[in-house]
Amino acid sequence: MAHLGGYIMNGNFWQARSVLVTGAAGFVGSWLTQALVERGAAVTVILRDEPGLNNFNLLGLASQVDVVRGSTTDYALVERTFNEYEVDTCFHLAAQAIVGAANRSPLSTFESNIRGTWTVLEACRTSRLLERAVVASSDKAYGSQPKLPYTEEMPLLGVNPYDASKACTDILARSYRHTFSLPVAVARCANIYGGGDLNFSRLIPGTVRSALAGERPIIRSDGTPVRDYLYIDDAVSAYLTLAEQIEREDVCGRAFNFGANSPISALELVQRILDVCGAAHLLPDIRGAGKLANEIDEQYLDSRKAARVLGWVPTVSLEEGLRRAVEWYRAILTRPLTVGVK
Repeated sequence: MAHLGGYIMNGNFWQARSVLVTGAAGFVGSWLTQALVERGAAVTVILRDEPGLNNFNLLGLASQVDVVRGSTTDYALVERTFNEYEVDTCFHLAAQAIVGAANRSPLSTFESNIRGTWTVLEACRTSRLLERAVVASSDKAYGSQPKLPYTEEMPLLGVNPYDASKACTDILARSYRHTFSLPVAVARCANIYGGGDLNFSRLIPGTVRSALAGERPIIRSDGTPVRDYLYIDDAVSAYLTLAEQIEREDVCGRAFNFGANSPISALELVQRILDVCGAAHLLPDIRGAGKLANEIDEQYLDSRKAARVLGWVPTVSLEEGLRRAVEWYRAILTRPLTVGVK
């Protein structure tokens, strides 16, 4: 039996299963792919853009999986992948995942996040071999709610481009279960962090990079926005746990929140990162005078349903997760590599 996150997984469950991961070149997708490979799964990935430096390549995964080049918006390609690689499990994580980029380019975000989702779901529906699918939604799908934390019973009120795209992703997945009995479930995760995230426009990677370089970290807001942060190992365990239990009636077709249940403000988070980096003397450069446009000021999840139904609980505290993340960035940023902003 293997331990990952708060769930004790059957070590043989993934042995020889044929698994498709979309978004495998991304931060979460790459770690999920590695976990599946380590558990003996035969993994196929669909790759479109591939930055010069990404965690998929750092982990050396290209030689351990079957790679299909193309886009999840290409139905013929996705359908062929399901058939030729005899996929029985699908993790759909492919998405344009940066809120700022979604605000700048909503059409490409909608194309990737919404069209890409219905394309994958339709290929799942027509496949004769598919046994389970897990679709990545987000806490952002809830939008602005009158009460916090978010619970699964709340309506999805995302209205900004990224938030709306994830709400559509979420609804589409559950629609395919309701209408076509597709064996699918939805993961709504908090902000995921940890080594391997090379999108330095995000608060944690950007702050760590600045601190390690002896530079003042930039906070785009006024420092008051509140979020919940989930360490990457706990996020991977959430996806695997959900997939392993999808045959259950109280799991299939349902959405589950996965968070650390420890909301924190941007300013306090930056200060904790500086402490871990040994750079508490650096004063944050607070650029915002108030709330950020097109972003929700406070959002965090209630994950008690995942604990009650799935037996999943987060096991890595924020302090421990930040320590591990800083160690990873300290190692990678000292390598003779050019680290670009995705």
